[in-house]
Amino acid sequence: MQQSSLYPTVYVLGNGQLGRMLRYAGAPLDIQVEPLAFNAPVFDLPKDAVITAEIERWEKTPLTELLGSHPNFVNQPIFGLLADRLTQKSLLDELDLSTSPWCLLENKTQWQSLFQNVGEKVVVKRRTGGYDGRGQWIITKENQSEITDDLFGEVIAEKFIPFDGEVSLVGARFKNGEKRFYPVTHNLQQNGILRYSVMDSAFPQQSAQQVQAEEMLGKIMDRLNYVGVMAMECFVVSDKLLINELAPRVHNSGHWTQLGCSISQFELHLRALLDLPTPNLETFAPSVMVNLIGTDHHPQWLNIPFAQLHWYGKEVRPGRKVGHINLSHPDKSVIVQQLEKLRHTLPGDYQSGLDWTLAKLK
Repeated sequence: MQQSSLYPTVYVLGNGQLGRMLRYAGAPLDIQVEPLAFNAPVFDLPKDAVITAEIERWEKTPLTELLGSHPNFVNQPIFGLLADRLTQKSLLDELDLSTSPWCLLENKTQWQSLFQNVGEKVVVKRRTGGYDGRGQWIITKENQSEITDDLFGEVIAEKFIPFDGEVSLVGARFKNGEKRFYPVTHNLQQNGILRYSVMDSAFPQQSAQQVQAEEMLGKIMDRLNYVGVMAMECFVVSDKLLINELAPRVHNSGHWTQLGCSISQFELHLRALLDLPTPNLETFAPSVMVNLIGTDHHPQWLNIPFAQLHWYGKEVRPGRKVGHINLSHPDKSVIVQQLEKLRHTLPGDYQSGLDWTLAKLK
């Protein structure tokens, strides 16, 4: 006879790799996590069920309607609020938090004032649905015709920021308002998709960035009365952070926590949802995450010491996240050695990013 769990089942709206890793994280604590495809059949949902999501937007189906109306869908109104860049940016302005100057682009008569007041070079982004580099355009006076009539009202325009670097902060808020934060992580994006994340608490400016980032993300989570893990991506401009995007969920740039921290972001999210006792987060070594995008599985990845492979079991397609590799070791020179071993198993378009990662560690 199967014994009942200590905790209510956590149902995850969406059954991609994030839901899968939440399920892994729950198993040692006997937390049953059930990722669900949007088109999965409707079932009798337990009254004590806890609902979360691995993605900000979902199609309307009988199952998503059932889960969306459940009283224990944690943060349910926040997903839609942050999925729309218009309401997300408006929230940041309301909280007086630094972000790139922006406006809603409603019609073509705005172009002249936009270039005068926002910037001569802007990034036009779909309000919803655009991610991993899709649904975004870099626009100047010379190519404004790329924004077709059907996009007006559905996009925002932000000033193009020539940033010094990109960082993210992943943290969690509990029901009583307590928070836990991981160290600020340095990220490299290529073609709009995260390729590499590096965490090292000894980075220059790390302490100042940490204080600034925690204050910003903490303010957002408090304002939303948020419970669980949230990620904040920022541009670094000199000694200042500008918020680029928010994600009300576990996040790609937090994957390194699976190997490099006492509690992973996935376990932290479950602990916050279920309001479980949680000590301070302790990192014990520098860490690197390599995102595997559109590349075939390589058996030699399993032969690299101090590395942890996560393969998602997806069909390999260009631009698709199919896995990631975490590396962590107290001696950065050991990580460098393992990354050099990894180099020969990665496609050519990974090499410049690998050089960036090695330079961050030296």
